[in-house]
Amino acid sequence: MAATAAVMTVLAPPAAHADASTPPPLADGFGLTQVGTATGTATNFVITVTTGQVAGAHHIKIILPGDYNANPTKHYPVLYFLHGSPDDPVNQTYPALTTSKSMITVIPDGGHRGWYANWRDQNTALGPQNWENFHLDQVIPFIDANLRTIATKKGRAIAGISMGGFGALHYAQDRPELFSQTASLSGDIDLSADSMDLRLAAVATVTDALGAICASASGPDACDSAHDPYKPGVDSDALFGSPYPVFNADRMWNAVDPSTHMGKLADVGVSIYVGNGGGNPTDLEFWVEGASKHVKDHMDALRMPYYYVDYGNGSTWGTHCNGGHNGYCWQQDLVDYIPRLEKTFASVT
Repeated sequence: MAATAAVMTVLAPPAAHADASTPPPLADGFGLTQVGTATGTATNFVITVTTGQVAGAHHIKIILPGDYNANPTKHYPVLYFLHGSPDDPVNQTYPALTTSKSMITVIPDGGHRGWYANWRDQNTALGPQNWENFHLDQVIPFIDANLRTIATKKGRAIAGISMGGFGALHYAQDRPELFSQTASLSGDIDLSADSMDLRLAAVATVTDALGAICASASGPDACDSAHDPYKPGVDSDALFGSPYPVFNADRMWNAVDPSTHMGKLADVGVSIYVGNGGGNPTDLEFWVEGASKHVKDHMDALRMPYYYVDYGNGSTWGTHCNGGHNGYCWQQDLVDYIPRLEKTFASVT
C-alpha cells in the first residue's frame, strides 16, 4: 500500500488548487466517500467521510503549512495526530499544531472509544469497528493521493494523546514500515496486566460503566446520549476479548500492549511525554505516568534510544501545565515536540 501511494504521488501529483482561499478539493477513493462540503480555511479544514470499515460519518482535520498553495511543486512530510477519548478531530485546536511551516498534519477521527484497533466483535450495537483498517489502509493512501506528501516511511510520523498515545505506538508497532517517528502524550501505553487500572479503564469506555456510575449518582437524565459519549454500552469483551489474565484469556490484550512490544520500534524514533497528576490518584495522569515508566523500563532493557520527558507537576513545563491530564500540558508537549519532529523531517524535505 505504501509503495503504491508513493508511486501515485510521484507520477500524478494533485493539481494546483486554483482558489487558494478555500479548502482544496479532494477526490474520493480507497474506500472513503466524502459527505457534505469541507469546512474551514484553505490551510486548516475538516472533511467528513464514510467508510465500510467503521459505522457512521467521521471527521478528518487537515492542517497545511502556510506556503502549501504558494509552492505547487513542493512535497511535505505528514504528522498523523490521534486524539483522545472521548473527543473529535474538530476539537484539536492546540496552537502548536498550526505553527509548522514544513509539514502537513492530519487528524483522523478515532471515535469516542474506538481505541485505534480492529475490534474483536464486529456485531455489537456500534456496528463495524475496524479503526486500524480505516486509518492505515484508507486514510493514509487517501491523503497521499490527494495532497503533495512525501509518501515514504521517512516522511511520516504518528503521535497521539491519551487513547491516541496508545494508538500511535500500536500503529507504529503493527506497521513500522509506515512511520519513522512515534510519540505518546500522556498515553495509555501499558495495557498489560501490570497496568490493570488502565486496561479496566478502557473496558469502562466500552461498557459505558462511567455512564452507569453517573446515572446512579446524578439521576436518570444526567447520562443520556447528549451527555454520555460512551452510549450505548456493549459487552466488555468486544474490544480485545476478556481483560482478565486467567488461563491466557487476555491474550489479545497482551498482543496489542505497546509496553511489551517496544522491540518492534527498533528503527522508529520514540518520544514519550507524561506528568504525574500532581500526585493525585483521581487524575488519570497519575496512572498513565506509571504506564510510561513501564515503557521506559522496557526500552532501557532493550537498550533502545528514546526521548522521554516526565514533567511531574508541570511547574517547569510551560506556564499553565499543572502536571494533569489536560490540554494545557499537551499544548506544551507539542511546543516541544513539533520543532523536534520538523528537525528530523528536514533531512527528507
